[in-house]
Amino acid sequence: MTINCKGNLIDFTSPKVMGVLNLTPDSFYDGGKYKNENEILHQTERMLSDGATFIDLGAYSSRPGADHVTTEEEKRRITPIVSLLTKQFPEALLSIDTFRSEIALACIDRGAAMINDISAGNLDDQMFETIAKTKVPYIMMHMRGTPQTMKSLEQYDDLLHDMNLYFSEKIALAKQYGINDIIIDPGFGFAKNIAQNFNLLKQLALLNFSETPILAGLSRKSMIYKTLGITASEALNGTTALNTIALLNGASILRVHDVKEAMQCIKLVEMYNR
Repeated sequence: MTINCKGNLIDFTSPKVMGVLNLTPDSFYDGGKYKNENEILHQTERMLSDGATFIDLGAYSSRPGADHVTTEEEKRRITPIVSLLTKQFPEALLSIDTFRSEIALACIDRGAAMINDISAGNLDDQMFETIAKTKVPYIMMHMRGTPQTMKSLEQYDDLLHDMNLYFSEKIALAKQYGINDIIIDPGFGFAKNIAQNFNLLKQLALLNFSETPILAGLSRKSMIYKTLGITASEALNGTTALNTIALLNGASILRVHDVKEAMQCIKLVEMYNR
């Protein structure tokens, strides 16, 4: 499986790492951690040198119950940083974590290479058209509702059946628009409780029906720290354990806060598979 990303052919024969760079004050783990340009540049350089293929920038916290942020505020937070990073790291592949087509387009115009949409177009009916026009890869995630309402939408008759139907319909629609470089994200923690998250991880390989790369975003999430009775800041070891399972079950991208440890995880799993 491959995608064309800013003229680079990314081959997922070997899994890749996406480093998370939150530009929000209220993200569940590192909200408000990177407060100025020097801290942002330092963290980006560190993640790239540790082996990240992608850097995922987000300016709208999608944790359960997060405050709503206006389009203007999201744009104010993220567009200067995209310009800063594309100038400082012109070869970096920047992914933009947004569900708004206006933000997506503004960031692509400033050099971003990929869009990561938690709603797969459900929260902005112009998103698919924007992705088709700009010809960037598109990550579509499974979620119900919004970050403000998703905790009340965890009831499923058959979660995997619903997700396969969801992605089948979304991929078919994307291809109607001429979007070919697609990545799917099962959305761990989004409208799913802890038991559902673990069941989904166990059956992750069943999402391979679509022949699209799978992104696993497990890093320091509540399914880890609530299960272990610890905090998100203590959840690196648990993250590595679940990332290992995700790789063994077919994940092509690990979206993480800790790039070095994720790269080590990939190296060990590849050796195991050989």
